[in-house]
Amino acid sequence: MRKRLFLLGIMWVALVGCEDVIEVEVPVEEPRLVVDGLLRVDTTQTYVPVEVRLTQTAGFFDEIQPVTDADQVIIILQTLDEDGLPADTGTRSLTQLEEGSGVYVPDPSFDADQRLLVSTVVENDILFTLVVSWRGRRYAAQTKYVTSVPIDELRLGDGTLFGEDETELIVRFTDNPDRDNFYVFDFGFGNFLASEDTFYKGQEFEFSYFYDEDFEPGTELEVGLLGADRTFFNYMDLLIEQTEGQQGPFQTPVATVRGNVFDVTDLDNIENVDNAAQPEVFPLGYFAIVQEFTERITIE
Repeated sequence: MRKRLFLLGIMWVALVGCEDVIEVEVPVEEPRLVVDGLLRVDTTQTYVPVEVRLTQTAGFFDEIQPVTDADQVIIILQTLDEDGLPADTGTRSLTQLEEGSGVYVPDPSFDADQRLLVSTVVENDILFTLVVSWRGRRYAAQTKYVTSVPIDELRLGDGTLFGEDETELIVRFTDNPDRDNFYVFDFGFGNFLASEDTFYKGQEFEFSYFYDEDFEPGTELEVGLLGADRTFFNYMDLLIEQTEGQQGPFQTPVATVRGNVFDVTDLDNIENVDNAAQPEVFPLGYFAIVQEFTERITIE
């Protein structure tokens, strides 16, 4: 028995001794700013729910950290005249109400109301510029308000795409015939879909969306239909393709997907915010102000 135990001990030591520790070198780069500045406008409300979430990229094994030390976060409003020239300019200052959250909202400490009126957004031709100052760098993004169309109907289907544990949701809406339209559908749970009206311009359009789970009865699903311009559509379409809906496009930004936020630290012209001369210096994320229509349906 002692000899057998001795031999087993030798074999164990030999096996342990054969294990090599392999160190994997993961590329490390300076953190980049990530901007989640998607502002959704409900025209039935008085104010736009302004929330700009700032985070920073992290290493492969690290968690994404919020940006809690931004020196300045503001939105510049430039009202344009009939010739497209600035006729009036205003600003909205943002701050963190919840310390450490990285979520910047209208600053309530100002004498003037820093909230953004829905009427101001929808009744004027305005160029919105988001400006963020962080760690000695200055970032900017520009956008205009984009309208959407209502959802005509949501209903549940009984079809499947890949398996039985799925839920089919049928969406119907009518495209605006007066312009080329781009849309982003928010199906909740980090699921997005980008669509353009190339093949259904000005028509009523119906399609099926499949969730990869079978929801319990009583579960409420909410679908948002957001307006988009071509640039935002292209950005979301590429992000959706790369993230495949896991955790949402703003939660796991892909380094190769560039948004409309640029590093303008070394630029002296606020009208030029595409920093084409310094392509290696860039943040991630997007700033957009879009109309959203939502509808809900309950699983029976």
